[in-house]
Amino acid sequence: MPPAREPSGPQLPADGSRAVASPVTLYDVARLAGVSTATVSRVVHGLDRVRDSTRARVREVIDQLGYVPDGAAQSLSRRTKNVIGLVCVERLAPDQYDIESMSLLFYDEILRGVEARIRDHNRSLLITYLREENRVDLTRLHLLSGKVDGLLIGEGIVPSAQLARLAERLPVVVVAGDPAEHAADVVTADNRAGSAALVTHLLEVHGRRRLFHVDGPPTAPDAKERRLALTEVVQSHPGTAVVGSYSGRFSVQSGEEAGAKLLADRGQLPDAVVCANDQMAIGVLQALARGGVRVPDQLSVTGFDDIFPGSLFDPSLTTVHQPMRLLGERACARLLDRIATPDLPPQVELLPTELVLRRSCGCPPGTAARSATAPLRASLAAPTGS
Repeated sequence: MPPAREPSGPQLPADGSRAVASPVTLYDVARLAGVSTATVSRVVHGLDRVRDSTRARVREVIDQLGYVPDGAAQSLSRRTKNVIGLVCVERLAPDQYDIESMSLLFYDEILRGVEARIRDHNRSLLITYLREENRVDLTRLHLLSGKVDGLLIGEGIVPSAQLARLAERLPVVVVAGDPAEHAADVVTADNRAGSAALVTHLLEVHGRRRLFHVDGPPTAPDAKERRLALTEVVQSHPGTAVVGSYSGRFSVQSGEEAGAKLLADRGQLPDAVVCANDQMAIGVLQALARGGVRVPDQLSVTGFDDIFPGSLFDPSLTTVHQPMRLLGERACARLLDRIATPDLPPQVELLPTELVLRRSCGCPPGTAARSATAPLRASLAAPTGS
């Protein structure tokens, strides 16, 4: 008589403990939870379209069986992967160079800071670029989260609600994010203080009164903070006004487009053009030079970030230095702390900025002065449970 055939899959004893059997599969979880394998997959990867009661039942079965799928989130496994992820933002525009669309001048510095922190911790770095406002890419982000011990996410590309769901599954730190974000740790420059110092210099030292603003993307937290500071300073100086604006994409090309808009109404040029970053300021300078407008004799132009090409331009660019490399280093340090201690309360860390004075604002030739900007607020811990 042939031996009895042993049942496949996990067999649960009456006391609920896990029996020693063949490796647990996704099919085993689905069968015991009474759901489809697709539903189990959605729960594992933190996707929507699953009822809360069903999600709770599936998670209970996963814990009961000890199911650990390949690449599942750390919350489902105590194994570490010794890998952290860096998620960068890709903003696309027509006829734009790749180096522009990928913001390499910014993320190269962030990357160097991250590498400086992890090289002594025996960890590797997994880098990806997500396109702004692309739901398909957000799905890719959830899949990526199963391959790393923690995530560094750039510039607030992930909506707060999705960020909160990610942070439930693994450690997350937002680099250059919104200081008001409560769903995860945020490490960012004090953009508000830097922008306020720059605009105040234009108004009080150079007597500029009619400002044109080249703004950044509406989804970029940095641009929002710089815009708020500009508005606050202008409102506190009677007789000063923002006489026009252009919504750019943090690229040289969008700065050139803003410059073309200014040249189209040459008779009403502003006193100063305040750009939300250096790349757009360089684009404005290029457009104005082609149009025969003299900077700073006819108007001032300023940027933000202090990327190296700005110091080489003629006239050299007045800007605000944000410590991009330190941003990467401090964000990575916070992520490693959170990996080691997952229950840390969410925290916002604001890094100081510096006002960098050169010729494009109207300062004398040869000016290369740097001064710390006065912080407008202290680093703060976000309330728990928000």
